This record gives sequence, structure tokens and C-alpha cells, in this order.
Amino acid sequence: MVKKWHKETLARKTVEALKKNHFQAEYVPSKEEARKRVIELIADSKTVGIGGSVTTAEINILEDLLKIGKEVLNHSLSTLTPEEKMTIRRRQLTCDCFISSTNALTMDGKLVNVDGTGNRVSAMIFGPKKVIIVVGANKIVKDLDAAMERIEMIAAPLNNKRLNFSNPCTQTGVCMDCTGLSRICNITTILRKKPSQTDIIVLVVGEELGY
Repeated sequence: MVKKWHKETLARKTVEALKKNHFQAEYVPSKEEARKRVIELIADSKTVGIGGSVTTAEINILEDLLKIGKEVLNHSLSTLTPEEKMTIRRRQLTCDCFISSTNALTMDGKLVNVDGTGNRVSAMIFGPKKVIIVVGANKIVKDLDAAMERIEMIAAPLNNKRLNFSNPCTQTGVCMDCTGLSRICNITTILRKKPSQTDIIVLVVGEELGY
């Protein structure tokens, strides 16, 4: 109960900070509630893009989207060729709704991300008619320095391991600022305020989700 209280307290405080930064933000207590809220928010969307996101998989949204007749643009499917993946990534930039998560969320309402290709952060910033960002309370950090530390200590090595890359962090468990061609930490973005022409909804979930 104490851990649950702590997650909720930090999440609600961060939601208020996001609102001050002009994002639409909501607190939801569980991943089940997050899934239901996403379905409500995409009711008027025909094409739904999915960023490479463990969080999106954990809220079990993909099957629901297909069941209700949405065209799902998911470049992470293993059956796709590299050319097909690139086509989907480009379509995600102009879809009706793009759903993803964020690598870190500061308590003063900033979204921090590190990307390899750039399609995920590009779609978060401009292009889709609507962007939904689902983030677990485990990703809330104190400030920008803590956000980068979280990415280097947690998000980067775990995502490299998940994607089966042989970058140094899969051996050391922490970012080594590698220089190989398979590096996935190439682009860093900080959303300090809501981009002026993008409708962004941030759902902060009161439990752990994703890396």
C-alpha cells in the first residue's frame, strides 16, 4: 500500500506539471484503466501508429485496436521486411493517432527520449493528428539530469537487450556511449512544452510499465 501511495502521489504531481506545460494529462491508476482510456481517445481515429514500445505491449492495446477495426501501423512485427518497416514508419508520421511511451518523465513535466532511427520521436512531435503517450510511474524522475541517468542505466541497456543488439551495454548493463552502427542512442529530444501544432495526451499510470 505504501508503494502504491508513493506512485500515485508522484504521478498526480507530475500530471499537474504537464498541464502547466500545456499538455493534456491524466492520471490513471492501472494499466487496465490506461487501455480503456486509450480506446476512448482513439474512437475517431482510423489509422493508429504504434511506436516501438514495451509499454504499449504491456497494456495489451494492439489486439483491441484490431478488433474494433482500426488500421494499425506497427513496424515492430518480425514478419516485415526492412522495406516494409520503413514504409510503415513513414506512414506513422501522418497517421490519425500515434501511441507510444516516453523514456523518462520529469516531475516538472518534461518528456525525455533517446531514439535510434528517430521515427518515434518525430511522430511524437509533429505529424499525427493526435499523440497518446502512456507512461508508468516508474519512469518519473526528479529532473533532466535524472532523466538522462535513467535512460543510460535502465532504458538503453534493457532495450538493447530486448532488440538483441550486441552493443556494449548488453554486457555491462549500463550505457557505454558506444560508436557502433547498431547503436540505438542517436537522437535525444526534450519536450519542455507541448508542441504548438500537436495534440498530445499523456496518460500517467500509477504502476510500473515498460523500461
